[in-house]
Amino acid sequence: MSGFSADWLTLREPYDLRARNPMVLDAVAASLEPLSSVRVVDLACGTGSTLRALGPLLPARQSWKLVDSDLGLLARAEATPLAKHVTVTAIPLDLNRDLEAALDGPVDLVATSALLDLVSETWLDRLVVEIAARSIPLYAALSYDGRIEFTPADPLDAAIAAAVNAHQRTDKGFGPALGPAAAAFVIARFEALGYSVVHGASDWEIGPDDFDIQAEILAGWASAAHDIGALSLAETTAWLARRRDAVAAGSSSLRVGHVDFFATPSATR
Repeated sequence: MSGFSADWLTLREPYDLRARNPMVLDAVAASLEPLSSVRVVDLACGTGSTLRALGPLLPARQSWKLVDSDLGLLARAEATPLAKHVTVTAIPLDLNRDLEAALDGPVDLVATSALLDLVSETWLDRLVVEIAARSIPLYAALSYDGRIEFTPADPLDAAIAAAVNAHQRTDKGFGPALGPAAAAFVIARFEALGYSVVHGASDWEIGPDDFDIQAEILAGWASAAHDIGALSLAETTAWLARRRDAVAAGSSSLRVGHVDFFATPSATR
């Protein structure tokens, strides 16, 4: 998979935390509340944001397997300050090749954040089948769903958003990504296999004072639009300059659409 820097993951974490859907989080917590201890596998854990967001809501005794292919990110995740009775084990794995190994052993919950929109339909189907075969619940947060709202509006916003969504469907190391359609695809697949699914929006709300993350997002979107070739370099550069002017003036805000869901076997485990 194309890697993400620790700096970017650190920058986005507060916005992720604020965006996580509380109804979905409540469903996860309620499902696991009867357990005296919880064993969690966190796929593509990055720097450990899911551990930090979800851990405080789970039973006190927790054992986390943090899985990622990036050793630097794993080291940061493993260094997360932990509450008493919480243990973590860093597992360096290529999820494209070794997904099944990541899920082996006793597991009460599989969790992941900001992953599903980056992988292919084939890989997602494999994930669903492997999880359902083990009758494990899945908490999947912050899957991008293609919705972007810009304030103030610019004539090229729609073209940039379309280019970004096209770029989301390119190969990130797992085959052509399903991109904005990923969450809906996985939800439908789990429901077809008899799972119950709670889902809801988890949109980033990025305001006029959020200068740093706006700068990173807008530059990334301009780069994606250029890579796709949907707009000329002059158009993309001019759009980015106007957007940066709005950020500097304190008049720019963004809404970026995401979906969270919790899929659990309907039968009592």
